[in-house]
Amino acid sequence: MARKTKVRGGRVTPKGGTGRYTPPPSSRYTPPIPREMKVSPRWVPVMMFIFLGLGIVIILSNYLGVLPGGAKNSYLLLGLALITGGFITATRYR
Repeated sequence: MARKTKVRGGRVTPKGGTGRYTPPPSSRYTPPIPREMKVSPRWVPVMMFIFLGLGIVIILSNYLGVLPGGAKNSYLLLGLALITGGFITATRYR
């Protein structure tokens, strides 16, 4: 036969995080960064779109065989590197 246990609701650990594994709550206040400091220069989105566009154009023209020397893996790597540069530049945009 199963034993019935009395359930007492509530918190088991003390509130405040002063236990062994949890750090105590911080009392220091860090103000938010002002909006004026978060503005990116105009060249960041321009460079992002240039990198992404050039990477796509190089990859497509490689598959169409327009580039000198025919289809090469080096053109694909260059296109992927430009697209990666576009993504990295996109993460810098605020």
